[in-house]
Amino acid sequence: MAQQSLFYSFIARGTVILVEFTDFKGNFTSVAAQYLENLPSSNNKFTYNCDGHTFNDLVENGFTYCVVAVDSAGREIPMAFLERVKEDFYKRYGGEKAATDQANSLNKEFGSNLKEHMQYCMDHPDEISNLAKAKAQVSEVKSLMMENIEKVLARGVICEMLGSSEVSSLRHMVLSSIHIDMLELPVLSY
Repeated sequence: MAQQSLFYSFIARGTVILVEFTDFKGNFTSVAAQYLENLPSSNNKFTYNCDGHTFNDLVENGFTYCVVAVDSAGREIPMAFLERVKEDFYKRYGGEKAATDQANSLNKEFGSNLKEHMQYCMDHPDEISNLAKAKAQVSEVKSLMMENIEKVLARGVICEMLGSSEVSSLRHMVLSSIHIDMLELPVLSY
């Protein structure tokens, strides 16, 4: 079993904590309530450091997913935990029941899920790290593809503005320059 690097988690709607989990005793709920009052409500990811601990948050569509971790856990594992919890929570509740539930009303139904996700992330840090790297690479490729699509669309607009005869002329010039360059290549002998 891995070191206990994640030790308190909650899901809130606005400032109402719907579900929370910890294996430790402490004033987590009161600190979390104060913390929620000062957290920006915009969709985003946040990490705040305090006394050797990090408060890692994922805010999306009015719900805040939070996990408190030891500072040495870094950011990757807590954020992966939050993504897992968010997906699980959304699949299960889809915003319907959670949109009207009272404070701590989901502890019995979903508290054990928070515990399971915490344990999984702490027990499989290499897998979490590899998954995060793969997601980052996919995101980079997606970004490059979007950039290239925007460039192609911009070129299409330019071609439309030039008109078909100008495009044909440009195409002929490009093709003939390629043909000339090919003729000037040295012949390879074996």
